Amino acid sequence: MRARIYQPPKSAMQSGRAGTDRWLLEFEPDHARRAEPLMGWIGGTETQTQVHLSFETQAEAIAYAEANAIAYDLELPQHRVVRPKAYADNFRYGRSENWTH
Repeated sequence: MRARIYQPPKSAMQSGRAGTDRWLLEFEPDHARRAEPLMGWIGGTETQTQVHLSFETQAEAIAYAEANAIAYDLELPQHRVVRPKAYADNFRYGRSENWTH
């Protein structure tokens, strides 16, 4: 079974970066999920996909995967660029955007 090592992005519902400094190891499913014939619920037979391991650093996650002979894919996080803005820029003379109201 293959695993995925990544750093989770921030949730769309939060403005801060809390909880995005850890590294996660999650197992990828080998088979597609299917609908159960009786109830119609989506499910699978692989319980490994429910395991989510959290590590402080990327090196710890890789060391764990290699020590337990787990094949893994490493996904490096994309660094975001924060452009500082000021509310006063909305009223600046000579601004490039059109006035909307």
